[in-house]
Amino acid sequence: MGEAATENGVRKATSPEEEHPRKAFGWAARDASGVLSPFAFSRRNNGDKDVTIKILYCGLCHSDLHVVRNEWGRTAYPAVPGHEIVGTVTQVGRSVQRFEVGDRVAVGCMVSSCGSCHGCEQGLENHCPGLVFTYNSLDADGTMTYGGYSDMIVVDQHFVIRFPENMPSDRGAPLLCAGITVYAPMKHHGLDRPGKHLGVVGLGGLGHVAVRFGKAFGMKVTVISSSPGKEKEATERLGADAFLVSGDPGRMQVRGDPRRRFATTACDVGTTTTNVDVLQAAMGSMDGIIDTVSVAHDITPLMFLLKPRGKLIMAGAPAKPLHLDAFSLILGEKSVAGTCAGGVKDTQEMIDFAAEHNIAADIELVSMDRVNEAMERLGKGDVRYRFVIDIGNTLTAA
Repeated sequence: MGEAATENGVRKATSPEEEHPRKAFGWAARDASGVLSPFAFSRRNNGDKDVTIKILYCGLCHSDLHVVRNEWGRTAYPAVPGHEIVGTVTQVGRSVQRFEVGDRVAVGCMVSSCGSCHGCEQGLENHCPGLVFTYNSLDADGTMTYGGYSDMIVVDQHFVIRFPENMPSDRGAPLLCAGITVYAPMKHHGLDRPGKHLGVVGLGGLGHVAVRFGKAFGMKVTVISSSPGKEKEATERLGADAFLVSGDPGRMQVRGDPRRRFATTACDVGTTTTNVDVLQAAMGSMDGIIDTVSVAHDITPLMFLLKPRGKLIMAGAPAKPLHLDAFSLILGEKSVAGTCAGGVKDTQEMIDFAAEHNIAADIELVSMDRVNEAMERLGKGDVRYRFVIDIGNTLTAA
């Protein structure tokens, strides 16, 4: 809730509908059940440096599911999710030079930062201590931000991404989070060089995009999945060079020699195309691994797939702690890193690179009134590979 001045200098909380001058409409979660329903609220007026966007499509990210269910313990209700936004410009401020009314644009995970810290000066606004996320974040005026499950949004021009002409709006929307979340660490850690070997753990929303970026960079890509049925999809349709079957990432444990345990666990799945010898041959072969799995799992076995000084990059965000044996780091001087999307410059570079190489997400388009069904299916992993909400055609205030 925001605050508004009243007579005698006393301030009182105001409703989301009254916080700002411009009426807006979307769908919000009201409690940890995560169920979304129609929600009237408001947006600020378009300032000198602002761009007003009519939202056409918004991707449904796994982060949205975590937030609406308060699985990270930081949700402020009512919460309007959505940080994979594509739309058209309807208004620009007088100081805006880069955009015009009618332009197709996008907004990702953030809408404001301090602009003066080390992170901001380096183009890493995503690491700014004053970062304001697109939703469920406290804005500079003390009100909460609301995301892209809504009809419109007002954003500072610095955080607006120009959308390439040949990029489809619906299939391009998930790149605003899934795309930059895997692209930025690949660039930062040197996993963008031809001939390097990249492992991708999990063939879901982030994983399938990581495979496509890896192949566009000219790397060898191996998918590591607990679902043997995804092998054909990974190798024949997405272009991965190899496929390894791991055990259930939620149950994988290390007993005895962790390298042997990983191979045995994979064999327990019962696939005829993956065996202990194949997995042992993969040990020490990868320059880097991007782990996109969003449930708690033991990452120790993955460390033994890395070359000396290889890096495991955590892109998924499990709600519970992960298990890691110290010796899997010490042996081979390996490291574990994280990724938190990317800055504005990296995001624009990513979307331009994706358009140049015909990279987009595989999606299932859903109407706004089916968003709760989509959330339930997302929680069960029943999507190939991202849901995108058709905001422009299906969101109504009725």
